Amino acid sequence: MAVLRFALAQHDFAVGAVDANGARAIELAHRAREAGADLVVFPELAISGYPPDDLLRRPSFIAACDAAMERVARETFGVDVLIGHPAQARAVAHTADEHAFQRPLLNALSLLRDGAERTRYAKHALPNYGVFDEKRYFTPGTDPHVMDIAGVRVGLLICEDVWIDAPVDAACAAGAQLLVVPNASPYDTGKQTERLAVLQRQAKRHGVGIAYVNVVGGQDDVVFDGASLLIDADGRVAARAPAFREALLSARYDASSGRFVAEDWPEAGDDPEQALYDGLVWGIRDYVTKNGFPGVLLGLSGGIDSALTVALAVDALGPERVHAVMLPSRYTSQLSLDGARAQAEVLGVGYETVAIEPAFEAMIGALTPVFAGKPADLTEENLQARIRGTLLMALSNKHGRLLLATSNKSEMAVGYSTLYGDMCGAYAPIKDVYKTQVYRLARWRNRQGAVIPEAVIERPPSAELRADQTDQDSLPAYDELDAILERFVEREQSRADIVAAGFDAETVGRVATLVLRNEFKRRQSPPGPKVTPRAFGRERRYPITSGWK
Repeated sequence: MAVLRFALAQHDFAVGAVDANGARAIELAHRAREAGADLVVFPELAISGYPPDDLLRRPSFIAACDAAMERVARETFGVDVLIGHPAQARAVAHTADEHAFQRPLLNALSLLRDGAERTRYAKHALPNYGVFDEKRYFTPGTDPHVMDIAGVRVGLLICEDVWIDAPVDAACAAGAQLLVVPNASPYDTGKQTERLAVLQRQAKRHGVGIAYVNVVGGQDDVVFDGASLLIDADGRVAARAPAFREALLSARYDASSGRFVAEDWPEAGDDPEQALYDGLVWGIRDYVTKNGFPGVLLGLSGGIDSALTVALAVDALGPERVHAVMLPSRYTSQLSLDGARAQAEVLGVGYETVAIEPAFEAMIGALTPVFAGKPADLTEENLQARIRGTLLMALSNKHGRLLLATSNKSEMAVGYSTLYGDMCGAYAPIKDVYKTQVYRLARWRNRQGAVIPEAVIERPPSAELRADQTDQDSLPAYDELDAILERFVEREQSRADIVAAGFDAETVGRVATLVLRNEFKRRQSPPGPKVTPRAFGRERRYPITSGWK
């Protein structure tokens, strides 16, 4: 009876940290060997981190990845190591493309055994949609790779290869009894359900088990959730790893029965709001820590967006690395002042108040001669937001703390935010979180322990840039707005389609116009973690200048 003992390394492998990634791979391989594994499997491009983007254009970077692979091979014995890395093809390509490498670059998966590379598989299905741009860098592989490990015929696939029938069919036709699939699959709110459906379909099509390992961690505007899976040959879920948690996951696969036995896997939850919250926390932690910042600061306004953002930041970094600033104006309510201070005290973060009124009066005084004859309007409102942005950036510079922006996806979509004002910041944690989701996450967080004042959650949302202002003076109710945005932005539905679904035609037209008109603002916004199926930025590339209405 052929039984393979293996471990899946659901860990964070940072982009560009080649030496550290290699060292971590060695340490995890040693742990897997000590636990009795025949094989340890690492995620896609674990050596380089994912996505390495144009680092792949640098010969010195590829050379460093090659050197790290040689070190991993030298220092791992007694266990087979299956690890992802960028690698130049052994054959020289003849191409008319002046931008192509002379030797094509592969998104590769190598089996290391007894100090040497024994086989190398190149990813077949190179994604070029959403956040992916692999055809810019890699040449696709064409041949299946199936090898014998502990008497089990193991077929190799990488990430999207398992979503496409042809690579799966080729591996199974070559005799695979088990498919091993390393991944760098970004998180969004529907991704885990999609992955599961794909893996179950492929397992049942060929009667093979599938071991799926995914990287975990934050990288600029994406987060990777892990959530690795074992799928029996009949499509049953044998084991599911928790999202947003590092783990070395041990298991056995019986090739005769097509079944896995998971060994001491951590319990995986199924609360979608917890997964979303954890993804945002991980995004903040990795962005701040990997970029070497000592901490963060943000404007704490007494509104729901900044209240959720400061809670996320404290959960990511600890209170000692978070500093909150209240920037009141003549329009700031007592509720805002009380709510912000109360939350800062509950969370234990540094807190101070810097009034914007003196600066606002000085700016109005300077502008009054050139504003003569013009009534007060949005200009004066935006001036307040820009004073706040300037003060926060000054504090960021002085104290070396990274400034967090607090705008949400609903605001980003329709331009209900001020350039060089509340859009100021180096990272925007809730940039891809709709306003309705902000409220749900705030209530979820309070169920784990109350850190956001109920009065802040229950109050009507307001930018407090004029007397008695509410968001709904300018926007539809957020339930309606977010439902329209989800259809227009994420599903690319036309205005006619959305109206046919039951939405008011005038409201749909106004929202669609605002989305299209405000691309120039979004292009200047800070990065933030992608958590929906269609995030602004790398994933949604619309022209700023366009006649399409």
